[in-house]
Formats: sequence, C-alpha cells, structure tokens
Amino acid sequence: MLRTPGALSFLLPGFAARLPFGMLTISILLLVQHTTGSYANAGVVAAVTGVSMALFAPVMGKFTDRHGQGAVLVPVVLTHATAVSALTALALLGAPLWALALAAVPAGASVPQVGPMVRARWAARLEGSPLLPTAAAFESVTDEFTFVVGPVLATALCTGVHPAAGLITEAGLTLLGGLLFAAQRSTQPAVHARSGAGEKHASALSFPGLRVLIVAFIGIGAVFGGMQVSLAAFSNEIGNPGANGLLYGVFAAGNMIAGIACGAIAWKIGPRRRLIFGYIGLTAAASVLWAANSAVLLGALGLVVGLCIAPALITGYTMIESLVPAASRTEAFTWLTGAVAFGQAGAVTLAGRLTDAHGSSYGFLVPLGATALALATLLALRSKLAPKAPSRIVNTSAQPAAQDESEGALQGASEGASQRVNERGLGHRVPVTVD
Repeated sequence: MLRTPGALSFLLPGFAARLPFGMLTISILLLVQHTTGSYANAGVVAAVTGVSMALFAPVMGKFTDRHGQGAVLVPVVLTHATAVSALTALALLGAPLWALALAAVPAGASVPQVGPMVRARWAARLEGSPLLPTAAAFESVTDEFTFVVGPVLATALCTGVHPAAGLITEAGLTLLGGLLFAAQRSTQPAVHARSGAGEKHASALSFPGLRVLIVAFIGIGAVFGGMQVSLAAFSNEIGNPGANGLLYGVFAAGNMIAGIACGAIAWKIGPRRRLIFGYIGLTAAASVLWAANSAVLLGALGLVVGLCIAPALITGYTMIESLVPAASRTEAFTWLTGAVAFGQAGAVTLAGRLTDAHGSSYGFLVPLGATALALATLLALRSKLAPKAPSRIVNTSAQPAAQDESEGALQGASEGASQRVNERGLGHRVPVTVD
C-alpha cells in the first residue's frame, strides 16, 4: 500500500496536520476548567466547538469536492489558528461563559478536515483495489495514534508548562501541517464541479446508507467525549491529574492495536455484519466502565473499549466507497467525521454535568447509552447499508438474482473478495461476497 505512487508525499504532512485534532477538545477542557473551576462550563465550551465542527465539516467537504483540497485548506487553517488564539486569550482574561462559547464557534467551524481529505486521496488512487480496506485500517490507526499522542501531549503541556500551552501548540501545528499538506497538489483527487449539461451534484446525505452510518458514528463520538471528561474527573478524584493523559492514551492505544489487526485480517464475513458485531462488543465493553474503582482497572477496561472501536470505525469508512459515488466522497467522509464530533460534543456536555453533580462514575454512563442507541439503529436499518445495484442488467427474467450478485460485486470490490461464480443467463463472471 505504501508503494502506491505519491502516497508518502501526502501521508507525512497529513499526519502532521491531523495530530492537533487529538489535542483540541482536551486542551479546551483543561484550560476552561482551570480558569472557571467547573467541568460543566468546560464541557459547554468544548461542546460548542464540536457542534460547530460537525455542522461545518460537511460544508467544507462539499466545497473540497468542487474546488479542490488546496483551495479550501489554506484559508481554513489560517482562520483556525486565529480563532483558537482568540479563544485562548479570552479564557486567560477570565471572560464569561457566553463569550467563551461564542469564540468556540469559529474555532470549531474552522477545524481542517485533513483526515477525510487523506481518505479521499486513498479512495481515488485505490478505487476498486483490494488494498482499499488496508488503507482504511491504516487511516484508523493513524487517527488513533493522534489520539494516543495528542491527549498525552496536551495534558503534559497544560499541566506541566501552562494551562494555555495545549491550545497554543494545537494552533501552531494545525497551521504548519495544513499548509504543508495543501502544497501536495499532485495527489489531490479530481475536482467534481457542477456539470454544464444540467447534471446536478448529488449531496452525499441523499444516500440512505450514509445517514445510517452518521447515527452510528455519533455513538462512537460519544465514547470519545464521555471518556475524555470522565477520565479527567476520575484522575482528579484520585489526586493524580496527570494520570488523565496516560489513561486516555491507553484507551486510544487499544483502538490503534485493533486497527492494525483489522488491516491484517482477510475477513470472511461482510461489512454490515462486521459493523454490527463491532457495536455489540463496544456496547458490552462500555457497560462496565462506571464500576471501575482504581486506575489500573479503569485502564484495563478503557483498553478493551478501544479495541472494540476500531473494527466499527474501519468498516464504516470502508463502506463509503460502495455507498457514495466519487463526486461526493470527501463530503461523505466529512459527514462521518462531523458525526463523531457531534457525538463528542453532546457527550462532553452531558458527562460534564453528571460528573460535577455525581462524580466520574456517572459520566461513564454516557458512552453506554450512546452506543446502545447506535446499535439499535444499526439493527433496525441494516438494509440501508446495502449498496445499490448497477442498472446495466437487461435480462428481466434474471433481474432479481442479478441484483443480489451485483450487490455482492460492490461489496467484494470494497472488501477484496476473491470468490467468483458464474451468473446464469448473463454469460459473465462477477465477484460476490456473503454478508
């Protein structure tokens, strides 16, 4: 996969631009909690940031599909660095909550969607290749590595250097990494502008499979947000605030380890079933977090939760290739990223209030409730995750069977399936997979 022409040219600056994403929320939480003395207030500011990002990320993705990554990314990273600097200054000056929340809007709205842009580059260069699931797993590992390094780095800076050091570093890395990534124009996906012949650009949200994945990814975001707040509160309760970064790093490390394993496995079951199994495991693991009464036990449970997240994330991102056409793919990836941010925003708000009122154990109930709701949605709407069959079949007597096999062909392209069968009545061979 790494020998793909041009891959390293966008992977390295892409990683530099994504590392700050793992620092943003935890840096806001620690700074605002330090200046206001309240996890609830910190959760509100972090939630506003997340909601703003969730709402503006798809817009950024749509503009990226139409105008190109470089044209969108340069002004975005400049805006983000300015907005985060303003938020930091207001917090240090003791601004009221409403002012901090207002400043959090542009800080969240301008978060550069580098992860979806990297995934779009992989999808464009590996379309139809059996290496695409490996690339999806690699990207999940990269994301989770940022969530291993990011929170630990932000916590160390905020607790060991200055409460604002985390946000200042986040803004600087975003600016530098984003500009370097935008400069790699040779590997950008093709721009899909509106056609002059009257053809309209379809919104990624118009595809029902993506809408189901959005609900599922909100649940994953709630796990991230609930864990961030609850682990920080738990660390303070045991008198060791610095343990927060380590505990969250163990949680994210579990996700990274599982991502590596997922990339190496030749799966025998279809993506929909894998997605549901992943959420079953995630819900079960989240159901015991509230009972942990020691850092060692909580670290072990957090590791298990992390191990269960990666299969769901990787499978969801991989399914985008078969559910959404290339012209709307960056937008689709940003919808999923925005869904994670939205779930994270809601979780930090609710978990912040619960921990302020009742302690960290109640904050851990947020990931449980969110993943249970996501699992119920997947079970009820799993049929929406089947890709549409192509319309090139003209033999009406064989149409139902052909449609089933065409769905298998699309899933097989995404999953790298190798089994082939003869299609009766059509005289050609198509790949199939069993979900």
